Parts: sequence; structure tokens; C-alpha cells
Amino acid sequence: MSEQAQEALETQAPDRYECRACGYVYEPEKGDDKYNIPAGTAFADLPTNWNCPVCSAKKVAFANIGPTGTASGFKENLGYGFGVNQLTPAQKNILIFGALALGFLFFISLYGLQ
Repeated sequence: MSEQAQEALETQAPDRYECRACGYVYEPEKGDDKYNIPAGTAFADLPTNWNCPVCSAKKVAFANIGPTGTASGFKENLGYGFGVNQLTPAQKNILIFGALALGFLFFISLYGLQ
């Protein structure tokens, strides 16, 4: 394997896993304080008796949701729409709440028309 390929594998963020029962997201960068799991522990390396710290669901109830900062959804669907499908969840939140704030400001500005 070339050096560039090894560097890419080392710098790639580990996948996060979401509990399908309650929505808790296990992030390997943070670990789990409730069960004394240190930061940097991959989901596959968790003990077999580890449960969700929120709802106590077993490990099999978790689904891989990919690394942090990636666009959500299936890769084949990212090209559809007006480019919104390629946004990360944080960018989508800024777009949604920014539009709501702008709409509210326009609504409030109507009181200035007298």
C-alpha cells in the first residue's frame, strides 16, 4: 500500500453508530463516560456486554451512520435535488434555521409599515 493511501486511512474519521431504539449516537472520539469507555475506542472494540447508556439497548440495536461531517443519506442519492443532499447535517441546520430567522425578521419588519 502506498504512503498516501496509508495516511488517508489513518486520517479518516471512525464511523459513528446510532441506537435505533432511542437515537443515541456512539462517537468513538468521545467514548462513553457511563461505562468508562475511553475516547478513541472503536465500536467494534466495545465489550460484548456494553449497552446503550440512554435506553440500555444491546449492541445489535445500533446502526452505522458513517463518520462525522459527512453528508447524510445514500451516496447514490447525493446528486439529486438542488445540491441540498450534499450538505452535512450542520450545514442543513444553518440553512433551515437561518431561513426561519430571515422569515421572522421579514414578518416583524411589516410592523414598520404604517
